[in-house]
Amino acid sequence: MKFRIILLMVALSAMLISCGGIRQANGVLEGKVSIGPITPVQQSTPVPTPPEVYAARKVLVYDSEHNKLLYTVSLDDNGNYRIEFEPGTYVVDINHVGIDRSSEVPKTIEIEPGITVVLNISIDTGLR
Repeated sequence: MKFRIILLMVALSAMLISCGGIRQANGVLEGKVSIGPITPVQQSTPVPTPPEVYAARKVLVYDSEHNKLLYTVSLDDNGNYRIEFEPGTYVVDINHVGIDRSSEVPKTIEIEPGITVVLNISIDTGLR
């Protein structure tokens, strides 16, 4: 009798999982994007990055083959970003504004349930 109950519980669990009844926890990708230089002439004191400079940049999340764009993430006024999504393998990149470049991306990341992956990105604007 106990064996039948165990089999029934296993079968019900498998049905719930296959029907989406039990969801796997999402993971998080977050970080800070720094952008510079902002002016072509180096100032004696650093020029703060204006919010509109952050607003023009996006963090892009692609499938594991870097073929399909899945998410476009906006930066806040300080360059921070955060996105929660399903576990899996993804490629993170940026939208390139002008001649923007970064040595940190594209980068392949692994999102795991309940885990936060931190990816800080430094964008070189090419201004000299």
